[in-house]
Amino acid sequence: QVQLQESGPGLVKPSQTLSLTCTVSGGSITMNYYYWSWIRQPPGKGLEWMGAINYSGAAYYNPSLKSRTSFSRDTSKNQFTLQLSSVTPEDTAVYYCATSRKLGLPDREKDYWGQGTQVTVSS
Repeated sequence: QVQLQESGPGLVKPSQTLSLTCTVSGGSITMNYYYWSWIRQPPGKGLEWMGAINYSGAAYYNPSLKSRTSFSRDTSKNQFTLQLSSVTPEDTAVYYCATSRKLGLPDREKDYWGQGTQVTVSS
């Protein structure tokens, strides 16, 4: 029912800002008690929860990335956005958006996830 789709540039230059948008259909990002998360997976590594924005617009950040991360949303478009500043090649990863009823890493099997989008940081 709920579908999420990531979009944005697949290539970002070092020191620039990575910007991705998640477009949601089949459900509203303002639905009570739902969290809308960003997750990434670098090559050969596990999933890393980057944080989430909740139904009222409150943002929660993984402390390891907080200084460079900013979430926003556009309720009129049913979209939420990730901005990751000052990127380096270590930020190269598949980036996912997902939704869950609990704060933290969504369940890959039970929660709704986007298909993911590859972002490469390279000059």
